[in-house]
Amino acid sequence: MILFVQNEQGQYTPATSKIIIKEGLSHTRAALKKGTDYIGSTEDAKEAISTLLIKKQREVFGCLFLDCNHRIIKWTEMFFGTIDSTVVHPREVVKEALRLNAASVILAHNHPSGSSNPTRQDIEITRILKNILLVVDVLVLDHIIVGDDVTSLSDKGQC
Repeated sequence: MILFVQNEQGQYTPATSKIIIKEGLSHTRAALKKGTDYIGSTEDAKEAISTLLIKKQREVFGCLFLDCNHRIIKWTEMFFGTIDSTVVHPREVVKEALRLNAASVILAHNHPSGSSNPTRQDIEITRILKNILLVVDVLVLDHIIVGDDVTSLSDKGQC
């Protein structure tokens, strides 16, 4: 299949991979603005988040903050690490959730190695954040791990 784009002169030409990726990221960022999109399933969350984290060269831990109707409030990249780890500070996640008045959150990070299998540390930080955020009435709905594939800890019964 070939995708065509219209240039400034009004002519249609085949789209390059670079143009397709640029437009896809632009569309995803626009969809993740406050109240413009609804996360109704794990698949919605995986689709929304994976495009933002798939090409990162180092680990990035982010949070998709949602209102009580599961509409997106904001996507925030919170912590940046190395090629194989990042340090997550629960206090900062709680502060951002309260600042945004979020009712729930979907945690997410990438594995630049390509493996989307959860590590022991991934499961532990999910448990810690889930327990801490529950104290301030913010539910952790899922933890998405992006590698060559996308894994939902909720789907695996680990969230």
